[in-house]
Amino acid sequence: MEHTIDATNKSLGRLASEIAMKLRGKDSPSFLPYVKPVNKVKIVNANQVKITGQKSAQKIYTRHSGHPGGLKSLTLEKLREKKGVSNIIEKAVYGMLPDNKLRPIMMKNLTIND
Repeated sequence: MEHTIDATNKSLGRLASEIAMKLRGKDSPSFLPYVKPVNKVKIVNANQVKITGQKSAQKIYTRHSGHPGGLKSLTLEKLREKKGVSNIIEKAVYGMLPDNKLRPIMMKNLTIND
């Protein structure tokens, strides 16, 4: 099943939770948590997503290389300049999906159009 969501003036977190629910298939009556979902979600107008408050300057994304002193961090503003809004939405949705074997399959069913 194909879902199209317009991201215009939607809050990032609320948009991500809506996407995660549809990717997982929880809105369908035949939902089973262990069955591979077939739902596809397409996001349009991703550049117009609303980021409220001071999140642009205060929200920090971190990663670690595994080496001593290898902690790297970026603010939401810098990540938006470097990678674009689609990467921010992907990270938000990825964090809202369950950490199991089905998560990469669900993420492949997500397409984001700026």
